[in-house]
Amino acid sequence: MSHSPFTTLSIVIPAYNEGSTVHLVLDQVRRVELCGGIRKEVIIVNDCSADDTEAAILRYQAEHPDLDLRYYKHAVNRGKGAALHTALRRATGQYVVIQDADLEYNPGDYNLLLQPVLDGRADVVYGSRFTGCTAHRVGFFWQPIGNKFLTFLSNLGTNLKLTDMETGCKLFNAAALRGLHLREKRFGFEPEVTAKIARVPNIRIHEVGISYRGRTYAEGKKINWKDGFRAIYCIMKYGFFRVR
Repeated sequence: MSHSPFTTLSIVIPAYNEGSTVHLVLDQVRRVELCGGIRKEVIIVNDCSADDTEAAILRYQAEHPDLDLRYYKHAVNRGKGAALHTALRRATGQYVVIQDADLEYNPGDYNLLLQPVLDGRADVVYGSRFTGCTAHRVGFFWQPIGNKFLTFLSNLGTNLKLTDMETGCKLFNAAALRGLHLREKRFGFEPEVTAKIARVPNIRIHEVGISYRGRTYAEGKKINWKDGFRAIYCIMKYGFFRVR
């Protein structure tokens, strides 16, 4: 793909029942200084939260007018993928990074993802939780095993050599992303977007190690074993049978 001048990064944030953390994530996003003089636009979509997520976002927006922050909400809960679809339609940056509204992923790692793009080597960059030497919170044994199994299946279908397909920290060339017909409304977004972006002609996909602080279910983690089976279905559907 051609490499065009890069001036704006769209940071898209799906949020569901993250009233206790969303303002902390927005603080981290606001404080990070992007390399290369790149400006930030933040697009946050509230997926019909039942807690005070909306109040927390609106309060933050009012208190920090210096941050280019746009807020949208769903009238009914539709899932993480649907929230990302809403945000992506409104993104104006040349590149898009996905940021969860919890504290698992650190916005301070954006520059790690940006560097291969600014060097003219990448169009898509995945932030891997399983490479690099950054500090990680020690979590549950089976979760990384499950993630690595799903990544292995995904790689079989895409012929990529990713270490973390399920990562919630991904950076995309916006034009390439808009060219995909994305269907999945919930956590199936990750295997679907991976399978479809891998088929874009001449796309350059890189992976960098990032920091990660996994949450427990008591702290609000939402993905579960049912989502794992849906991920397998999506890997087969979009990766092996190549449904468009």
